[in-house]
Amino acid sequence: MNKKPIIGITMGDPAGNGPELSVKALAKSEVYQQCKPFIIGDASCIEEAIGILQLENELKVNSLNDVKQAKYEYGVIDVLDMNLVDMSKKEFGKVQAMCGEAAFQYVTKAIELAVNEEIDGTVTNALNKEAMNLAGHHYSGHTEIYADYTNTKSYSMMLAHDSMRVAHVSTHVSLREACDRVKKDRVLEVIRLADEACIKLGIERPKIGVAGLNPHAGENGLFGREEIEEIQPAIEQAMKEGIIIPDEQSVPSDTIFSKMAGGWYDIVVVMYHDQGHIPIKLKGFVFNKELNKWDAVSGINITLGLPIVRVSVDHGTGFDQAGKGTASPVSLLNAIEYATLYANNR
Repeated sequence: MNKKPIIGITMGDPAGNGPELSVKALAKSEVYQQCKPFIIGDASCIEEAIGILQLENELKVNSLNDVKQAKYEYGVIDVLDMNLVDMSKKEFGKVQAMCGEAAFQYVTKAIELAVNEEIDGTVTNALNKEAMNLAGHHYSGHTEIYADYTNTKSYSMMLAHDSMRVAHVSTHVSLREACDRVKKDRVLEVIRLADEACIKLGIERPKIGVAGLNPHAGENGLFGREEIEEIQPAIEQAMKEGIIIPDEQSVPSDTIFSKMAGGWYDIVVVMYHDQGHIPIKLKGFVFNKELNKWDAVSGINITLGLPIVRVSVDHGTGFDQAGKGTASPVSLLNAIEYATLYANNR
């Protein structure tokens, strides 16, 4: 059996659902059977979340100044206490610079610990981009922070839910810019990252699907030439390197995800943000109309190409649910499981 990896979990925006989700996840004994988890955040916020969830009799907080002080015992939530939140000023569901600053500092601390090999992997709860930018940190998301702070130039976002996986050529840019970023070298780079990611997940010979950019994958140039001039040359080079691409060409995005759901691919390389996010979230986000609530908000986000392990929940800060104790921890539990798997296969 692999040694249990140490996994640092950032608390996310203090005004959001991250503290409650962190407590709900670490209230599961099976998490401690997988790994050695601890929270990077504010102990006061975690204690508040325990109270909201009425788990005072089951869970206690062990406030840490150093990771070496962690107990990793079920029933005791280890928190590396950054002490950044003034609880008298924090408001659930509100965009606040204080909370944006705190969330950003939790992330950079997690990166520091992983780069210094004090921990084996990181998991991130959601931060609020507006709050983070109000605090003066102008990043479009976790992926860009991790890439910057690890000096990583070649990276990609991967989303996963069960056997559905996608890796992105571009993410947080306008659709116009996303089209301009579909270039041979970048498509090839992401195909390689997708193949490597699947191998790290234990898939010995991954099968890669590559989505077209244009309707009908360009229809032989009738609706655009990106497939001919940029995507196909990348596919051909990848196959020369031994990467398995069953179709040997790009596939229209209106059919490629149905094929992946049927087991045709292990992962699909997508050309832009929503092309990949929509099918994964359609699969993982389940709204119950009769009960007027979400039955499931599952799926995870992995940054490929980093020198450290980073897995995230695939949802936002849930400001509408924050402080109510109703948010589902499924995505966070999935993220911890993936981070453990990645850490064990590094």
